[in-house]
Amino acid sequence: MIQLADARRIIAAAEKKAAEIGQPMNIAVADAGGNLIAHVRMDNAWLGSVDISIKKAWTSRAFDIATKDLADHSQSGNQFFGIHASNDGKVMIFAGGIPLKQDGKVVGAIGVSGGSGAQDHAVAEAGAAAL
Repeated sequence: MIQLADARRIIAAAEKKAAEIGQPMNIAVADAGGNLIAHVRMDNAWLGSVDISIKKAWTSRAFDIATKDLADHSQSGNQFFGIHASNDGKVMIFAGGIPLKQDGKVVGAIGVSGGSGAQDHAVAEAGAAAL
């Protein structure tokens, strides 16, 4: 189970990576139920990315998949085409969401938004590694 202290550690690692690459980010951490535990909007991060980061964390936990991989599977002709329209539009298929695992079990997720897809994913990976 992810606690607030874990979420803070995950966010701190993600913030460090975002600062290293010079891209302010919104960073969200969700628990095993997909519920938001903590969120940070770094100085000058896009306001519109607050919602996206939270939904990336939720999506990653809801389907136990990195959102960049879900994006690949949701292209026209692929198995999850149209999934972004499910769950009242809550599903995000942009890179930046990663399930958080302990002992091989998904215990939550991180969602990052504010840069390119590659930047968002890299920052999410840095955060996930802190768990």
